[in-house]
Amino acid sequence: MIFIVILLAFYLAFNLGANDVANAMGTSVGSKAVTLKQALIIAGVLEFTGAILFGHEVSETLATKIANPNLFAGTPQMLMNGMITVLISCGLWLQIATSRGLPVSSSHAVVGAIAGFSWVALGVDAIDWSSIGKITLGWIVTPVISGAIAGLFYGQIKRWILTQPHQLLQMNEWIPWLSAMLLGIFGVIVLPSVTQPLTNFLIEEVGVKIPTHDISLCVGGIAAVGLSLYSWRELERRSEGHGGQGEMVNNQLPTVERLFAKFQLLSACFVAFAHGSNDVGNAIAPLAAIVYIHNTGTVPIGGIAIPIWILVLGGAGIVAGLAIWGKKVIATIGESIISLQPSSGFCAELATASTILLASRLGLPVSTSHALVGGVVGVGLVQNPKSVQFKTLQGIATAWLVTVPVSAGLSAVIFSIARIL
Repeated sequence: MIFIVILLAFYLAFNLGANDVANAMGTSVGSKAVTLKQALIIAGVLEFTGAILFGHEVSETLATKIANPNLFAGTPQMLMNGMITVLISCGLWLQIATSRGLPVSSSHAVVGAIAGFSWVALGVDAIDWSSIGKITLGWIVTPVISGAIAGLFYGQIKRWILTQPHQLLQMNEWIPWLSAMLLGIFGVIVLPSVTQPLTNFLIEEVGVKIPTHDISLCVGGIAAVGLSLYSWRELERRSEGHGGQGEMVNNQLPTVERLFAKFQLLSACFVAFAHGSNDVGNAIAPLAAIVYIHNTGTVPIGGIAIPIWILVLGGAGIVAGLAIWGKKVIATIGESIISLQPSSGFCAELATASTILLASRLGLPVSTSHALVGGVVGVGLVQNPKSVQFKTLQGIATAWLVTVPVSAGLSAVIFSIARIL
């Protein structure tokens, strides 16, 4: 039984990796900042590292908070069966969406699947309808906000750098601002988790009393200065020996776009690491709950510890799905909505991170897929509204709208069959 459940968890993680990792690398591949092979390697390493180092916190929350464990306290076997149906139904829906190259939200699929089996098991009152309402609101708000931010970012870069007669001179002046913006936005997402162990060591072992975020702020500041110095040196090296301001070098991209490619690659690395540490919970949280119930015979109410082997399984599944099947959704985001350059891809990723940060501060559950697609469209509307492939967007929007009801329906049907058997 447990072996079958482990295979189902790997199946869900595989499909999650194939679909969701396009959030990290889709725009970078589409803008030619990296090749598909390079993107698969970079994302694979960072997704796996993020899942192993920081995946336990989100996984613990999902395993004990989404379905109210108190409602299943007297029937732990029912919760176990429900979590098995979550693994199957989410994996099936993500596989269907990925086969059509459609980026969907794995988080929304998990919520829908839990709602489906909870309805069948305990009735309509067991569903947290406020969460469903917030998710529905997120379908509309997330891409709109991200698109507005991306359009604003790209509009300024286009005005002050890309359309100027002396692009390299303008880029030289903007490098510190771009560095600070990049590391400021992504640093808030990634650095606190990375530097927290060092902060705890200094406070508990050394006895140094420092505010919680001082280490991450210091690291971010040093990194921003270092990135600026590196970018200035790179810009000077690339511009030496060329008379024009928009000369073409490497892969037929102008010097300015090649430098934007460096910024975009760094932002993509941040997204991949953050995704691995956050969304791996969607795949392994049901497995963690099942293993806990199997070992103890009780429902996890006060929280559970996630075994390292479960984190490794989730990370490995995400990497395998990305490597084998990830190129389909990457192609949709990177190539089938608009034609991307590194500067426009960089703005879309910055807008995505800004939207996720803003939503987190407001307590709104949002989808990275929704934010990234909105960001890409926002850039396209500023570039040339006629270049946006609205037919592709119709398919993506339809997949967004049906994710929760389809995953809920699949879960309800599978749970009903399992209960009869």
